[in-house]
Amino acid sequence: MTISIRAERPGDAAAIRAVTADAFAGVPYSDGSESGIIDALRAAGDLSLSLVAETDGTVAGHVAFSPVVIEGGEDGWFGLGPVSVRPDLQRLGIGSRLIGTGIAELRLRAARGVVLVGDPAYYARFGFERDIRLVYPRPGGEFLQRLVLAGSGTGGVVRYARAFG
Repeated sequence: MTISIRAERPGDAAAIRAVTADAFAGVPYSDGSESGIIDALRAAGDLSLSLVAETDGTVAGHVAFSPVVIEGGEDGWFGLGPVSVRPDLQRLGIGSRLIGTGIAELRLRAARGVVLVGDPAYYARFGFERDIRLVYPRPGGEFLQRLVLAGSGTGGVVRYARAFG
């Protein structure tokens, strides 16, 4: 099976929506809002980087990056997520390739860093780590992690795009 990673194209939205909904269906920590978040990011112009994994001409996975504000901190930070892979293709490295490609692209764009709320055991492989200087005052804040791409990092309250609620 050959997997290619590419930027989202016009016409991909329905496939991204379906893959995301399938990937998060029945996941205990999901409220089912992930595909709606991606649609809202796209509609608001906040989908800074949207990548799809494609196999045999169909969308197999997706990752979204959107701008975040770190109050009292520096500009140029992005939020990673949602990331999704079709259930029948999970655990094959597709999500890792999407994330790695996205991080590499953000480096090329001179981003300062990336934050996410997620499983520390999974995201540590990409260099994400907890930083007590960053605060996320929402449920799941204890899982906030950051990856510094330029500089020494920053501290402050993290605010995601409006699409996240």
